[in-house]
Amino acid sequence: QVQLVESGGGLVQAGDSLRLSCTASGRMLSTFIMGWFRQPPGKEREFVAGIMRSGSSTYYADSVKGRFTISRDNAKNTVYLLMNSLKSEDTAVYYCAADSTLRILPSSVGRAYDYWGQGTQVTVSS
Repeated sequence: QVQLVESGGGLVQAGDSLRLSCTASGRMLSTFIMGWFRQPPGKEREFVAGIMRSGSSTYYADSVKGRFTISRDNAKNTVYLLMNSLKSEDTAVYYCAADSTLRILPSSVGRAYDYWGQGTQVTVSS
């Protein structure tokens, strides 16, 4: 079992930056591929970014490529999502998720992930 807790959400203006954190407890984060997902109001949950166990490979949704950066610090059992140039369409509840499966790339499919955090709200005003 692993527990994931997100933090860092809030209300910002368009063009601002925000960094989300996801801290794990119960197991070492290094044993998981990690992903960030989001659910905009009234919409389905969608993949945002993923990172391999060592941090060597990352994968992004087209909508955030070039603006968001996923990273991890396994020593701190924490994964981050740095969000730059935020837009109103980035408004959503953001979730981190952990995947214990052996893969060559992070999955963009939510059901591939075994553990989820409770989410943190990000609201971008235009």
